[in-house]
Amino acid sequence: MNILIIDCSSVSLDFALRCKAFGHTVRTYIRNHKDGDRSMAGDGLIERVSDWEKHMNWADLIFCTDNVYYIHQLERYRDKGYPIIGPSIDTNRWEQDRQHGAAVFEKAGIPVIPSTEFKNYDEAIAFVIKNNKRYVSKPLGDGDKALSYVSKNPADMVFMLQKWKKSNAYKGSFILQEFHGGIEIAVGGWFGRGGFSKHFCINHEFKKLLAGDLGVSTGEEGTILYYEQDSLLADKVLKPLEGFLHGLGYTGYIDVNCIVDDKGHPWPLEFTMRPGWPLFMIQQALHKGDPAQFMLDLLDGKDTLKVSDKVACGVVISMPPYPHDSGTPQKEHAGYPMFDLTDDDVIKNIHLASVMKGKAPCMVDGKVKLNHEQYVTAGNYVCIVTGVGNTVEDAREDCYTRIKKKINIPNSIGYRVDIGCRLEKQLPDLKKLGYSNRKYC
Repeated sequence: MNILIIDCSSVSLDFALRCKAFGHTVRTYIRNHKDGDRSMAGDGLIERVSDWEKHMNWADLIFCTDNVYYIHQLERYRDKGYPIIGPSIDTNRWEQDRQHGAAVFEKAGIPVIPSTEFKNYDEAIAFVIKNNKRYVSKPLGDGDKALSYVSKNPADMVFMLQKWKKSNAYKGSFILQEFHGGIEIAVGGWFGRGGFSKHFCINHEFKKLLAGDLGVSTGEEGTILYYEQDSLLADKVLKPLEGFLHGLGYTGYIDVNCIVDDKGHPWPLEFTMRPGWPLFMIQQALHKGDPAQFMLDLLDGKDTLKVSDKVACGVVISMPPYPHDSGTPQKEHAGYPMFDLTDDDVIKNIHLASVMKGKAPCMVDGKVKLNHEQYVTAGNYVCIVTGVGNTVEDAREDCYTRIKKKINIPNSIGYRVDIGCRLEKQLPDLKKLGYSNRKYC
């Protein structure tokens, strides 16, 4: 199969290597960084192309990693029937425009948490003071994840709004959503012309940078996930959307993140109308067989996805100054050797992101060898390490043991050491409510 990957944020290397190892011919377009620098991810490992449109007619499958760039250009190809797995203009709005997404939920009969849209910080501040409630702030569009904030009380929310106003942190619209307590849990599914795959992905994201859910929100520092065929959460927040997805001709992955309250009611928080990162890499630890054929089959209305029934744990490995790297030249993160990494590791449980082949010192037969070709970093979002097991604890142990054995990089790498730990308390509660049958240990 000829596979064209359109990658807007240097996250597709793992998928490209897996497809290549399975015998497919892969060409990857990786968008330049915001400062114009060419991304070095995948150099020496995959075939890179500089113009994705020139290869559209060549491809049997076109895989898009993102829903921010190239959506409008891709739409005309989608209308002509090109084999595209990824977001469209219409479904992109479900994710980027949170108010529109909430309206989609309501049309499907799925209740949502009340929220109000703002374009002005002063109006938002006055709103919080008047209502005197606890709120969650979320940017609309492709806003900085650090601007998603769960306040502790009304005064906390007012302070953050004042701070963002003073620093001019975000010029776009944002929403204030009433705070609802509960357990955060998400469900996703692969959708094609035949509807949803029978395998639904239950996932528990850990979004903060530091252990104990401290620090800034980075979107996803690690995740526990598993596939289920019988999912109460999918029944309530995914399956009611099937008619809308068919109407828009969507083919790809859809995820709904929720808060389940103590009465067992799931409140949807947001759509993800694309593969999640690093969620998609972690899913590879459970996918069986050809990594791409099931996607092509989705376009033909068939469900051929095969998955393990185990639990997967995934952890992001990063380098300083991540995630505060705005304006830092890419070359400052590049060229650090990944001393203990082998080709076999890469195809199994080390999922490369900002990595390339390069030359650096290495120990060979007990001696230093200069300019030894090996895996080296190409940026500060380096890779994701996964582990699998029958329980969350087993998967965690498998993952963190692998990190200790295989991740040996100079320059003070960072990763969370507690991915999955909060599920020790949450899984029994979710089981009582009917949303999970998995065990922590």
